[in-house]
Amino acid sequence: ETEVLKDRWTVVTKDRQLSAQYEHTIAVVPGGCRVLTA
Repeated sequence: ETEVLKDRWTVVTKDRQLSAQYEHTIAVVPGGCRVLTA
């Protein structure tokens, strides 16, 4: 589970353990999308 801190930007786990996140870059193309970072 997660918690958003008072700054309304920082997200931490409720148990304050280490965590990670990742993002993908996508391109919108005719007929759908294409993941560029897969």
